Amino acid sequence: MDTMHFQSCIDACNACAAACDHCAASCLREEDVKMMARCIATDMDCSQMCRFAAGVMARGSEHVCRLCALICRACGDECGKHDMDHCQQCAAACRRCAEECEKMAA
Repeated sequence: MDTMHFQSCIDACNACAAACDHCAASCLREEDVKMMARCIATDMDCSQMCRFAAGVMARGSEHVCRLCALICRACGDECGKHDMDHCQQCAAACRRCAEECEKMAA
């Protein structure tokens, strides 16, 4: 299969991974880091999953897209609970990625 078919999902995964990394790093600089622990952990899981999914799709397979969408939804939900700009931007990137992965998995 031509990997160009995957390009928009690969791009969304890479953007989501970067947003999650930025969010986790920013959360570590928040005054109450302990309150952000779940957000940081979810960001880290999502970032790694997105990078893995992008690699798998670059090799022509969509087999991890359903799982990636699930993790992105969970991360988007968690980040969406926090008012900080970095969390809201991450939540938006996660939701975009979940939508792309859900299309790919369908």
